Amino acid sequence: MSLFGRSDDDESGVGGSSASGSSQSHSRGGVTPTAAQKGTGGTNVANIGESIVFKGELSGQEDLVLEGTVEGRVDLPDNQLTIGAKGRAHAELKAKTIVVVGRVNGNIRASDRCEIQSSGIVEGDVSAPRLMVEEGAVVNGSIEMGASKNAMAAPSASPSAPVARKAG
Repeated sequence: MSLFGRSDDDESGVGGSSASGSSQSHSRGGVTPTAAQKGTGGTNVANIGESIVFKGELSGQEDLVLEGTVEGRVDLPDNQLTIGAKGRAHAELKAKTIVVVGRVNGNIRASDRCEIQSSGIVEGDVSAPRLMVEEGAVVNGSIEMGASKNAMAAPSASPSAPVARKAG
């Protein structure tokens, strides 16, 4: 009996919601739905569609796929931000993981990982402990990698050796 259930699911897409089937067919031209919508551990994924233009400060506690335009600031400290193939961000982006498939004009700060796919264009500085830039991607700005600034600031807070001063 379970064999028939699998067959139905595999061939017709029945068994899941119709929304998930339509979102996959809608997204085939740009971001791979499985990569963009998996997110960072099963959290909800919000989508900003192609026709949406958002100006201001955007923050939240769920993953976000941007196919429209955002101007201002995006802050998702514990989540993944994906700038889709048609997405445009004229903003400062901060998130745990950032994936750029479209275009970003502004600085990127990823606390865990940043990925710029082959069609991605970044006009701004990129700061992330881990960075992947595919062949064909464009990055016009500085790149800072390594430990987070909090980890780097800790050793400098306590001097390792006294500083010698000249007398007189």
